[in-house]
Amino acid sequence: MQTKTNISEPEGNGKAAAAAGNCAPSGMSREFQNLIADVEDLIKATTSFTGEEMARVKAKLSKRVAAARESVEDIGGAIADQTRETAKATNSYVHENPWQAIGISAVLGLLLGVALTRRK
Repeated sequence: MQTKTNISEPEGNGKAAAAAGNCAPSGMSREFQNLIADVEDLIKATTSFTGEEMARVKAKLSKRVAAARESVEDIGGAIADQTRETAKATNSYVHENPWQAIGISAVLGLLLGVALTRRK
């Protein structure tokens, strides 16, 4: 007796969400939630799978893992790009407004010193 399982295909791999400007971690979270759901389905249904069904599910799971890995790589690249842009903007601001940058740094240093002194 063969048992049919209903392991759904991935609806998206998070790329559309990241490209649309949505928060990158939510795309990664969705990808890993899909992966975990597939693994849970596989664990629940493993005892009733035949060899052919097991191969089909294994291929689907491998595809999901590859999509999750690609999503993580894309998000890592996006974070690196964002960090570079922030560093460039900060550098420009400091060069255009050196005295304000010195004042901000002094205030932050003072606040950090006060906070660290109170901890002890």
